[in-house]
Amino acid sequence: MEVTRTFDIVARMAAMFPKDDALAVKRNGRWEKFSTAEYREKVDLFSYGLLSMGLQKGDKIFTISNNRPEWNIMDMGMSQAGGIHVPVYPNNSDDEFLYILSHSDARFVIVSSQELYQKIKPLADQAPNVEKVFTIDKVDGAPNFDDIIEAGRKNIDPEKLESIKSSIQHEDLVSIIYTSGTTGRSKGVMLSHKNFLSNIMASKHLLPVDHNATFLSFLPLCHVFERMVNMLLQHEGVSVYYAESIDTIGDNLREISPQGFTTVPRVLEKVYDKLILKGKELKGLKRAIFFWAVNIGLRYELNNANGPWYEFQRKIVDKLVFSKWRAALGGKVEVIVSGGAALQPRLARVFTCAGLIIQEGYGLTETSPVIACNDRVYPYLKFGTVGPVLDNIEVKIAQDGEILMRGPSLMMGYYKDPEKTAEVIDSEGWFHTGDIGELHEHNILKITDRKKEIFKLSTGKYVAPQVIENKFKESQFIEQLMVVGENEKFTAAIICPSFHFLNGWAFLHNVKYRDTKELIKHPKVIDRFQQEVDRINAQLAPHEQVKKFELTCTEWTPDTGELSPTLKLRRNIVKAKYKVLLDRIYGYTDADGHLQTPKPNPEYKE
Repeated sequence: MEVTRTFDIVARMAAMFPKDDALAVKRNGRWEKFSTAEYREKVDLFSYGLLSMGLQKGDKIFTISNNRPEWNIMDMGMSQAGGIHVPVYPNNSDDEFLYILSHSDARFVIVSSQELYQKIKPLADQAPNVEKVFTIDKVDGAPNFDDIIEAGRKNIDPEKLESIKSSIQHEDLVSIIYTSGTTGRSKGVMLSHKNFLSNIMASKHLLPVDHNATFLSFLPLCHVFERMVNMLLQHEGVSVYYAESIDTIGDNLREISPQGFTTVPRVLEKVYDKLILKGKELKGLKRAIFFWAVNIGLRYELNNANGPWYEFQRKIVDKLVFSKWRAALGGKVEVIVSGGAALQPRLARVFTCAGLIIQEGYGLTETSPVIACNDRVYPYLKFGTVGPVLDNIEVKIAQDGEILMRGPSLMMGYYKDPEKTAEVIDSEGWFHTGDIGELHEHNILKITDRKKEIFKLSTGKYVAPQVIENKFKESQFIEQLMVVGENEKFTAAIICPSFHFLNGWAFLHNVKYRDTKELIKHPKVIDRFQQEVDRINAQLAPHEQVKKFELTCTEWTPDTGELSPTLKLRRNIVKAKYKVLLDRIYGYTDADGHLQTPKPNPEYKE
């Protein structure tokens, strides 16, 4: 059946792929399943409920919720009733919440929990258009998600709903997604039904499973990547199970044995680090075999390029080691889709060698989101790249190396901001991504850095920080780091240690400390990090090498502000937070923070 609006996906799923577990979520220790029939019924009831409360076509609904079937019921229910969904991350600041509530013209607000209700209700009371704040979980004194469903039961009006649905066009606005941003106010990206559906149609050939498959979902549904993939899965009739939390992914994978999941590189890095730690706990022959397998994986090349002897060894380690890796992820995983940030090529190699093929892709909120994605087969799978550009999208590389894109998945523009829209979409319709890249054979795209993040040393040499940061994050000692040096004489770094690994190392090496502040100042720890820096510097050009570094005593997370909700570095925030360390690195202050030398003025020219 024809799908021209996002909510048509629900009717298609119900007609073509009826099943008992269209959606599922684990609550109170058991998996609660929603059939396709129940899903479609609740979507319609949600629409009727909103219409009975006076929802008009074009009204905005602001939501904050964890991943759960109710998210989809809200999303599809409001869209077929003519509402515009404004999904928001839960860890924004109060100031940002108030800005989005006001700027989006939200009429209704729906939050998942009591904690979020207590946080958002006072802010919603200040927003000019907000009429009511609902909760999904039961909260005393607050109107509830079920109230909307029950209002729908009492006000079923198929003719009115069908009239509204038929008035909604392919090109109409369906959602405003506020980009998390690393600086300044978030921008409201306006996406249409056409934007989402064109991306789904161009991406569906990349999905190697059919309606009999199951996927685990744990990335936030308010992020365009997970949202589009969820729509794609529903379009193809795949069951979607929502993980309890980011901490239970491993358990949930083993419980439901899914055929796939979407992820971000940091999650894969943590999985790999855990595997290596378990390997180090082995003794004797088992340990030797484990690291033989890892080394085979790190040398993996596609298309049997390593020759028959390598492939023979690979078959042996697959039975002895890699089969256990697959079992740890449920035993049936056929596809892992990675996005949101650059994936280390070594992880793509080792997991693919282990039969866990990672399809790394690339895109932005403004492009709905996928621009390019690796397939599962050679030559359309290439490590260190984001794969071939989708067939319905044009990509070209500007003279300065910036990736330009145009196509049907390109956003309608930024909400209430034609000036910023014009800054990124030129007169010929090309969207300027802000990323630097290259096009290779088979239209395969390789990302090299963010245009705005590349900086120049005072020596005139350019430094691409993301490339360097990815190399350093291969170290088990390093959780995150930020490369710095703009207008300075040399490249340096602020390093956030992997405290889980570092604490274990400190115990083994008899390093005594009271807290992390004392730990990062211990001479043995500093020496060990210097060894890691020296080892990785050997892989870099002289001007890229980290000459000095400082360690942080706290982890970087979205909650503490250093990372965006999609785990990207918020460079300006890190710079501001660790100004004292940066000043010390470059000799502007001494160890006690006293001014030593004036900072260079980039505007001054002799």
